[in-house]
Amino acid sequence: MENLIAQLLKDFETGRMDRRQLIRSLAMAATASAAMFRGTRMLADEGGLKATGVDHISYRVPDYKRTRDFYADVLGMTVTDDTGTQCELRFGNSMITARNPRQPTQMVPNVDHVSYWIADWDTDRVKAQFDRRGLMSRLDLGDKSSPPNYVSFHIKDPDGTDVQIAGVAKPGDSQYKKV
Repeated sequence: MENLIAQLLKDFETGRMDRRQLIRSLAMAATASAAMFRGTRMLADEGGLKATGVDHISYRVPDYKRTRDFYADVLGMTVTDDTGTQCELRFGNSMITARNPRQPTQMVPNVDHVSYWIADWDTDRVKAQFDRRGLMSRLDLGDKSSPPNYVSFHIKDPDGTDVQIAGVAKPGDSQYKKV
């Protein structure tokens, strides 16, 4: 975590990100760190969702290869699913996705989104929780590198940051597919 913060500060000091982007990235990193190390479950309210851990942190960077090599070298993360524009850096039960921006104008490094695993996943129940709160959500079924029956939704936090809520569909779930 210290290395990530040091890199964010360096990017700010060299003009590669503005103050707002620095603060947002630091806040997201702190949130992810707290979720990974706290190990507690909290309910948003009665019958709410229970986050059990950070699924992944998506980190948009100008040169994903440089980021890939840094995390693999400095923190011993395992590189997987390297596509030539992004890769996964795995550590413990978590992962950082380092990716080049989808559009060349998005060259400022930042945390793109944080994804949280949810206990006892039920796609329709999760969707109902978002609907009850008036949150717009986007269904995401992952890609070929995702676990079988991976399901997630993307929502926005109050600051407009993309938050992904993830789980695995089990038999009886509306998104379950027999593998």
